[in-house]
Amino acid sequence: MPWSRWSGHFSWFGNRPVAKKPVVTQAIRVLRQADVTYSAHVFDHERHPGAEGAARALGLDVHQTAKTIVFTTDDGGGAVVLMHGDLEISTKKLARVMRVKSVRPATQREADRVTGYRFGGTSPLGMRSAPPVFAQESLLGLNTVYVNGGRRGFLIGIAPGTLIEITRAIVGDVAVD
Repeated sequence: MPWSRWSGHFSWFGNRPVAKKPVVTQAIRVLRQADVTYSAHVFDHERHPGAEGAARALGLDVHQTAKTIVFTTDDGGGAVVLMHGDLEISTKKLARVMRVKSVRPATQREADRVTGYRFGGTSPLGMRSAPPVFAQESLLGLNTVYVNGGRRGFLIGIAPGTLIEITRAIVGDVAVD
């Protein structure tokens, strides 16, 4: 259920739900400051790793989730790409869109340094630095996209247009054909 502030979160202890404090990350602070509607979803990332695991844990189609992948360019720059959980990123298409010779996925250390988030909990919202964000154009065809909320096991559901606006993402086709 969407909200603009917070609502109760639940996890499971045995067979009964247990209320938890709301998760507050830098991504949530950005959303609160922007005063937009979003939903927060907590799941056990150890039992349900990756985009497919998160989708399964939350009862979503993996195509509704968006991976946040950090890339490094040949000239030392960086970028963040939002891609459907079930699709892959074409480095050739991304390099073309970025107007650079080549790109490669950032190492864990590079990604952590650029975003300020722990690897596996990278959100496109509230990053330490402000690398350009690129979003797969087909994300705009969804009613809600689920992105990492800045912590492992924490997704944020948000309207794709709102996400694009807040992150100032450049929209294009960077998926593998």
